Amino acid sequence: MRLKKFGKRHRRYIPLYLMMLPGLVYLIINNYIPMAGLIIAFKQVNFRKGILASPWAGLSNFEYLFSSDEAFIITRNTILYNLAFIVLGTIMAVFIAILLNEIRGKLSKKIYQTVILVPYLISMVIVSYLVNALLATETGFVNHTIVGALGGEPISWYSEPKYWPFILILVNLWKNFGYHSIIFYATVVGLDSGLYEAAAIDGANRWQRIYHVTLPGLRSTIITLSLMSIGKIFYSDFGLFYQVPMNSGPLFDVTNTIDTYVYRGLMQSNNIGMSAAAGFYQSVVGCLVVLLANFTVRKISKDDALF
Repeated sequence: MRLKKFGKRHRRYIPLYLMMLPGLVYLIINNYIPMAGLIIAFKQVNFRKGILASPWAGLSNFEYLFSSDEAFIITRNTILYNLAFIVLGTIMAVFIAILLNEIRGKLSKKIYQTVILVPYLISMVIVSYLVNALLATETGFVNHTIVGALGGEPISWYSEPKYWPFILILVNLWKNFGYHSIIFYATVVGLDSGLYEAAAIDGANRWQRIYHVTLPGLRSTIITLSLMSIGKIFYSDFGLFYQVPMNSGPLFDVTNTIDTYVYRGLMQSNNIGMSAAAGFYQSVVGCLVVLLANFTVRKISKDDALF
C-alpha cells in the first residue's frame, strides 16, 4: 500500500529524474569511481604486479612534498596567489557586473558580454604565446615599442622574478574576470526592481542604490563563489604557472606551485605514487579549509553558509 502511494506521489517527477540521470551517471563515473585510485597515494606502484598487488609504501609518498627545501616556497606561492586571485578577481568581477547592469542598450550590452567572455575561452597555451609576444626580450611589444620609446634598456622579463607576481595576477584577472562577472551579472539582473524604485523615491542617487541595493543583493553569490574558490586554494592553474612563464628556471621562486613542482618531480622520477599523494593532500586540505570557512560564515550569517 505504501509502495503504491509512493509511486503515485513520485510518478509526476519521472521526467525530472530522467533529465537528472545523464548528469548523475557522469558524476558517478567521473568523480566518484576514480576516488578508488586514492590507494595509489599509499602504494609503491609496480605496473607488472598491478595497483592492488603493489607493495604498500605507507606515508613515504608524502615525504617528497615536505622533505625538500622548496616545500615552504611552493606552499606559500600556491596560497598567496590564490588569495590574490580570489580577492582581486571578486572585486573586479563585481565591478564589471555592476557596469554591465548600468548599460541600457540591449545590443551594446550583448556586445560587451561577448567581448569580456572571449579571454576565458582562449586556451592557456595561446595566452602564453600572447604574453611572450608582449614580453620577449628582443622582439616583444613592451621592449620594442614602449621601453624603446622611453629610451630605456630592454628588460629580460623571463629572467627577472620580481615582475612575475604582478604579471601572473594580471594575466589571471584578464582571463577569468569575464566569466565571473557574467555570474554576478545574472544575480544583479534577478534582483527585485522594486527595491531600486523604492530607493530612488527615497532620494538615493545611482551610487547609493548600488551600495544599498546591488551589493547586499550580491552578498550570497559572492560568499558562495568565494567558498568554492577557497576549496581549491591548494590547487593552481597549471597552464598559468608553467606555460605562461615558459618554464623558465630563474623564475621558479615566484612561479613554482604545488602542481608545477609535482609535475616536474613526476617527469624526473616517474613516481606515480608521489603525484597521487600530492593530489590527496590537496583534496583533504581543501576540504578542511572549506569546512573552516563555512563554519566562519555560519557564525557571521547563518543564511549565507553553504551548509
